[in-house]
Amino acid sequence: MSVSIDVSRVQTEQFRIAPSPLAELGSAIHLLVEPTHHPAHSGWVASVTGAIEPDLLDRLIDADYLWRTSRADMLLPSEPGATLAEELDAVDALDDETWVSAALLTSSCGTVPLFRELGSPLVDPAARDLARERAIARGQRQIGFVDVVLDDPPFARARVRRLLEDCNAAFFAEAWTQLLPRLASDARLKKDVLATSGLRRMLGSVSPAVSVDDDETRIVVDKLQDNATTADERGITFLPSALGHPHLLVVHAPG
Repeated sequence: MSVSIDVSRVQTEQFRIAPSPLAELGSAIHLLVEPTHHPAHSGWVASVTGAIEPDLLDRLIDADYLWRTSRADMLLPSEPGATLAEELDAVDALDDETWVSAALLTSSCGTVPLFRELGSPLVDPAARDLARERAIARGQRQIGFVDVVLDDPPFARARVRRLLEDCNAAFFAEAWTQLLPRLASDARLKKDVLATSGLRRMLGSVSPAVSVDDDETRIVVDKLQDNATTADERGITFLPSALGHPHLLVVHAPG
């Protein structure tokens, strides 16, 4: 099973490779709400959970629809910013329909089926029902969170931004300072490989689960679903991660 990405319209310079504080914060939060799935990071998780206020962890669990089973698309920016605040501002610039779709209909881990024919849950009853069905299957706290998103998007958006900012203040700013040099170096190395050795070698350095066809017009990613999409002239973004291992997230979310 695989996700296939047509890249025939993407020029070399349109393969963006850069670290993202928002994406790495999403990975950090995923570790905190799913610690048993990531034994390699158990020391880091224990140090953070032992230091932060219990209320903060409780709020993360309340909103875990955004980062437990899959990652909300808006947490994986196609144009990484230099700071978390810059990336959060870009998220704030999304309209409500896009934000709610990104929050509730994501499939970034590749285990949740895509429904590209659906509109935003704010205007499409079928999409709204699907978002609520997924939340009900995951528990009372999850359906409570989803209903707040659907009923009062401005309140939910402000609540999520404040939660991410509180995480930054409590533990992530320090972690990002330590991680950024490593991630920036990894991004530079992959850019150099792309420029000197081509797409195939660069993809091989990303993960053994990523390959390209003989014509180098189609990227194939081993995932737990079969799907296909096409990248346009806006290109593709690769976000190196330290805390995300072993996950390999693939998102196609125009806009």
